[in-house]
Amino acid sequence: MLKLTWALVAVVGICSLGVAADAPKERPAPEAVFKKLDKDSSGSLSYEEFKGKREEEKARKAFDRLDKDANGSLSLEEFKAVMKKKADN
Repeated sequence: MLKLTWALVAVVGICSLGVAADAPKERPAPEAVFKKLDKDSSGSLSYEEFKGKREEEKARKAFDRLDKDANGSLSLEEFKAVMKKKADN
């Protein structure tokens, strides 16, 4: 009986791994990503905060494209618009 119990536990465990692997990966909420990037808690992302470990040239082009009001920082609204576009694709 004990062997049967362990066999069932193993089968259920293996089956649940397959289901988890097939499940779509959830994206974190844009607000959570923004908050994590906003190191100084200013409510906006500076270029340095946005750049992180990205390549300089690519990061600068992306930042300038996203900074709709050209004030040198990304607001939560600007950031959310980008995240929404990514989620739609």
